[in-house]
Amino acid sequence: MSGCDCHVALNDARERQTLVRLLLVNGLMFLVEVVVGWLAQSTAVLADSLDMLADASVYAVALYAVGKATVVKARAARISGLLQIALGLLVLADIVRRALMGSEPVSWLMIGMGGVALVANVYCLVLIARHRGGEVHMRASWIFSKNDVIANVGIIAGGLLVMWLQSSWPDLIIGTLIAVIVIRGGLHILADARQTAAETCSAEASSDDAGCQAQRE
Repeated sequence: MSGCDCHVALNDARERQTLVRLLLVNGLMFLVEVVVGWLAQSTAVLADSLDMLADASVYAVALYAVGKATVVKARAARISGLLQIALGLLVLADIVRRALMGSEPVSWLMIGMGGVALVANVYCLVLIARHRGGEVHMRASWIFSKNDVIANVGIIAGGLLVMWLQSSWPDLIIGTLIAVIVIRGGLHILADARQTAAETCSAEASSDDAGCQAQRE
């Protein structure tokens, strides 16, 4: 059965299964973190909750792209990157507001929430690891999961520093770093999506293809 596309169908099914799990974990963690972040008055935890929301949206977009043309997958990754950048900028704006108006983050809530989120994101990282060398929409998902683990370690460190120094500045600094990581990841994904779409359209030489025309625009 040389013409059988069973391998492609199996790979698509595995991608869908992985993305559904990632979507559920990140959606649940967003709800938990946004509540805890608000109660803890922690910029870092709130920043991570928005990152979880962005990731959930990214996985939803990637789920839509499974089984579709490469140009469509690149476009889905591009949407994901733009969303990451927008949320990162939103977090930076909130950090400026809290720096000017003041905040009193609760260190033990930061540490506890950071630990729970770290476990959840390590689980997500293990799930997506097998797809990290896949197509552009799955590579984008790998980048998000990897950045999340780094951010969670930062939240725990920030909580310890808040407790030790009795100052809100470690929380603000960690929140800023998370926002920068989010924005940087978004820019990387945009570049990867642009290169993938360009290579695909060039290889197919399909100037009349609607997807390629849309990508050029």
